[in-house]
Amino acid sequence: MNGNTPYAGLPGETGAGQRAAADVPDLSRAQKRLLHRDVSRIAARTREFLPDEYVVDSDISSGLTGPQVTVAVRPPIGHAVSAGFTPDVEEVAAAEELITAAERDEVARGLAASAALQVKQAVSDGVTPTAK
Repeated sequence: MNGNTPYAGLPGETGAGQRAAADVPDLSRAQKRLLHRDVSRIAARTREFLPDEYVVDSDISSGLTGPQVTVAVRPPIGHAVSAGFTPDVEEVAAAEELITAAERDEVARGLAASAALQVKQAVSDGVTPTAK
């Protein structure tokens, strides 16, 4: 029964655990532009929530299931935080955005909050409370 799973591969064509090239969605030029624009908007929105000392960057790469989007924040102190996800490009054929405004805002707010929390946790041991 193992041969019936999508992870078994095709003999001589696709190795076990690999996806066939036909299964991975290809982006058109317009979809690539939209995706880059949407990811840039997430990074810009994240920068709006944070002071200038925080470094925000984004990346788009190809994964097994299609494009992989990563937006990362490097706080001035503490650990970097990132959000990675795979937008569903098959559902959005002729839309004006691959990542909705609500999704972009949610990712930006979450990253900004996580980065601020990293700073708070990093300095909490070195700060003496002034009052209780």
